[in-house]
Amino acid sequence: QVQLVESGGGLVQAGGSLRLSCAVSGRTFSSYAMGWFRQAPGKEREFVSTISRAGGITRYADPVKGRFTISRDNAKSTVYLQMNNLKPDDTAVYYCAAGRSYGYLSSWYDYWGQGTQVTVSS
Repeated sequence: QVQLVESGGGLVQAGGSLRLSCAVSGRTFSSYAMGWFRQAPGKEREFVSTISRAGGITRYADPVKGRFTISRDNAKSTVYLQMNNLKPDDTAVYYCAAGRSYGYLSSWYDYWGQGTQVTVSS
C-alpha cells in the first residue's frame, strides 16, 4: 500500500511563498509519476502540476505557470511544490497524488494524500 503525506501548508500573505512537501512510502517512489491538485471551497478539485518519474518532464496549470515549481527527490521519496507570489485565488486544500503516468487528469492517479491547507490573505 502506498501512503502519501503532505506538509508545508499554512497561512501566508499575498505575494508570499510556501513550499509543500509530499513524502511517499510503501512502494518504489521512482516508479510513480507525481501530481499536485487543489480544491477550493465550493469548487471541484483541479490540476496544479505534474512531474514524470525521473523528473525530466513537468507540466503546470495556466494559473500557476511562472509562479509554482514542482520537483522531486527520488532518494528521499519526496515531491515538492514551491509556490511563489501567492495570490488569494491560490487558497485551497492541496493534494499530492501518485500514478502510472504524469498528466492533468485526476483519474490517472492511483494514490492520494489527505491534503494540506493553503490560505493566502489579501
